[in-house]
Amino acid sequence: MKKIKKRVLTEQQKKLDVNLWIIALVTMTIYCIYGVIGNQLMNYCRDSSISVWLRLLAAAGMEFGMAGLGITLVCILRKASFKSFGLKKGNAGRAVLGTILCFLPYIAYIVLSGQFEGYEPLSIMLTPDLQRAGITTVIAGTLIVAVVWGFFEGFNYAVIAEFISERYPLNSKLFDWGAFVCTLMGIMFHPIHFDFPGMVDLATTFVALYGMLMIRKYTKNSWGCVFAFLFIWNAI
Repeated sequence: MKKIKKRVLTEQQKKLDVNLWIIALVTMTIYCIYGVIGNQLMNYCRDSSISVWLRLLAAAGMEFGMAGLGITLVCILRKASFKSFGLKKGNAGRAVLGTILCFLPYIAYIVLSGQFEGYEPLSIMLTPDLQRAGITTVIAGTLIVAVVWGFFEGFNYAVIAEFISERYPLNSKLFDWGAFVCTLMGIMFHPIHFDFPGMVDLATTFVALYGMLMIRKYTKNSWGCVFAFLFIWNAI
């Protein structure tokens, strides 16, 4: 009986596997912690008798743990700069424009379905409390929101997608494992309803995220992903 040859992984493939495992384990650990203390954390963040800074840092710490800590640890381990993952000037305009086009169906759905309540970039649950605390707190607090809920959320998708694409490369121009898996990740954290509006929501969300990541792949620029989470995803 003919023996099946065991596939030998290259050193690069082994490194990519380790990178992905680190990100997955860190993310799932923080997510499990959130699953246990999530309600208490939300109540804590809503308690206006507590310093807005303490509440903001608690929320930002949890958010960064789920979308940022894993890729940051990998970059430190591999001594890789964020810039090496597409944070560069070249093709930045094309990446942002392409990403906006991919999000147009999603934006149209939000507006036409009556869910649009105003354009509020860099706004989270604590923003009203930050605004009441004074201009210095508004500026510093909004910067934290931009970094955690904007930059790291978008960049997290870009880095993970690149790792998966390198680990499982394809020659297809329309399908990419990294873009596909990360899109499914995004949809998992997005409310899903199985009526007609819910299916439209699901379809437009898929187009937005998958398109954003394919634009990143072909432009080799991650600023489109960051732009989407700074000025679209968390703003409408």
